[in-house]
Amino acid sequence: MTIRQTTLAAAFALAAIGPAQAEGLKPLQGQVIDLGDVSGVAYYTIERDGFRVVATLAKKVEDAVPVRVVAVLAPGQALTLSTPREWGTPADAVDFIRRADTVLVRKAPAARADTVLARKAAAAVTN
Repeated sequence: MTIRQTTLAAAFALAAIGPAQAEGLKPLQGQVIDLGDVSGVAYYTIERDGFRVVATLAKKVEDAVPVRVVAVLAPGQALTLSTPREWGTPADAVDFIRRADTVLVRKAPAARADTVLARKAAAAVTN
């Protein structure tokens, strides 16, 4: 079984555990992530230091090498995953937000993604 097949199998298995609920994910509940040309699955576990969010992503092409992102979130912290797009087009992005004992997953607001890109571009021009 190739890495891509293994990643896709894991994504479908975790997604089958249960769809994301409006109030947020439950521990070990899979959430499918779609970032345009990149997709994958994310879940979290409860650890001593916080909620450990694990996202495995791969480009939607044959034999793409997956990337795993791991972050431990304390209450009030957030993690944003995004894929850039052409200039002037908002990035495809998703936020993982820890609120008390819940992890919320939502599509990141386009305006915020544009603001981040504009600031980076302006900083590059002035340097």
